[in-house]
Amino acid sequence: MEKIQMTTPLVEMDGDEMTRVLWGVIKEKLILPFVDLKTEYYDLGLLNRNATKDQITVDAARATQRLGVAVKCATITPNRQRMEEYPELTEMWKSPNGTIRAILDGTAFRVPIVLPMIRPVVKNWEAPITIARHAYGDMYKAVDMTTEEPGTATLTFKGESGAEKTLTVQTVDGPAVWQGQHNLEKSIRAFARSCFQYALAQKQDLWFSTKDTISKVYDGEFKRIFEEEYEASYKAEFEKAGITYFYTLIDDAVARVVRSRGGFIWALKNYDGDVMSDMVAAAFGSLAMMTSVLVSPDGTMEFEASHGTVTRHYYRYRNGEKTSTNPMATIFAWSGALKRRGELDGLPDLVGFGERLEAASLKTLEDGIMTKDLLPLVEPGFQVRGVDSWEFLDAIAARL
Repeated sequence: MEKIQMTTPLVEMDGDEMTRVLWGVIKEKLILPFVDLKTEYYDLGLLNRNATKDQITVDAARATQRLGVAVKCATITPNRQRMEEYPELTEMWKSPNGTIRAILDGTAFRVPIVLPMIRPVVKNWEAPITIARHAYGDMYKAVDMTTEEPGTATLTFKGESGAEKTLTVQTVDGPAVWQGQHNLEKSIRAFARSCFQYALAQKQDLWFSTKDTISKVYDGEFKRIFEEEYEASYKAEFEKAGITYFYTLIDDAVARVVRSRGGFIWALKNYDGDVMSDMVAAAFGSLAMMTSVLVSPDGTMEFEASHGTVTRHYYRYRNGEKTSTNPMATIFAWSGALKRRGELDGLPDLVGFGERLEAASLKTLEDGIMTKDLLPLVEPGFQVRGVDSWEFLDAIAARL
């Protein structure tokens, strides 16, 4: 068979542990037999990030800006436990996702993959809920420290004009922990525009929530900017499309989401989106069944799985076991990137391949062949069997 041709490469970011293993298998079984794959490859595995002092992550993000499309494998963000596990680490490197998101300054849209035989835990949810997560700043670009003695912490801004503003954070009488975080007006505004544009493209209502009653200035800026953008640029289009923009406090939003039927976009700040996307994914079925795409204001897109590196399965794999790790989110990251590359380069065959890859993956699940994490979620009356990851990918390849 003549392979489907690509004209422009996409950025390929390899990752860690079990997802890195499956990354290679997905390419071998589902992509390389059919596509003359062209990528700029960046190894974002933890040890290579350490060896390059994390420069490889910056290089991958810059390449994504240049080429416009990237696909990323899950990666380790080291904590103290990982520092002990990997004694060669010279630093507790920051989240590569956080670094990439800061450079691309985009919005992460996460949508659950829905199956007829798996009903959401929240029984009244009838349609997917899309999480729109701001992908810059807050605690992901924060600085923090601990102190051991009584004293006072202040927050000071020194402007280029020479003007200064200083606030007292707190006076403490003993050991304490501190954190300073920020965001940029232009990034918040880009986030708002991306959300409104995405809502119009999907013809879905947009909800936005913060906690501006407590964080009156910080969260208040998010609320103000969203309202400005909506009133100035999007209100008429929303009304014409028959969709609504709705703001409420995040605790009220959580209650409303649980009572809703789904089928809307929920825009959230960085940390809120991180947490709620996992909650929505788990409630719809599994974290491994959640697609994720980072969209920059200029249209640059980075596709990734929204879950981690599946460490427990990796340890079993290293001991010679074949695990039943769900690769669906990683497959959809590849299919999304290939479709986007095909759209940008005017290659309908490549777009069609991405669509067929997704269809073959869903058909395999609908035929009752699935990884074992999904078995307890299947509604009574459906005939299903659990297989390991390699058997599952072979079944997809047969349908593809």
